[in-house]
Amino acid sequence: QVQLVESGGGLVQSGGSLRLSCAASKLVFSVYEFGYYRQAPGKQRELVASITAGGSTNYADSVKGRFTISRDNAKDTGYLQMNSLKSEDTAVYYCFVRIPQLDNHGYWGQGTQVTVSS
Repeated sequence: QVQLVESGGGLVQSGGSLRLSCAASKLVFSVYEFGYYRQAPGKQRELVASITAGGSTNYADSVKGRFTISRDNAKDTGYLQMNSLKSEDTAVYYCFVRIPQLDNHGYWGQGTQVTVSS
């Protein structure tokens, strides 16, 4: 079945960097929009960043200039490079793929914890 397998989360000090990866299998990754949501305890889920099948990117205001989303369609893998991390970036990060033209049909990763210590 379709799988999105996430990796790269962990504990990092404030100001540090992490790179999240999301490897897709059993789907044509290149036709999907790819991105990450995050959810912190007691807070609503938030769209962090996304990249369309055509390569257009979108970022939450809170991460602009610090995070970079990218994709390697040859490897069926997407990435989220996170720099200058802050304590407020602490959350579980979930990757997703979706096709907006098909009522956002898509899939989710299992989630990976990112903890930023101050």
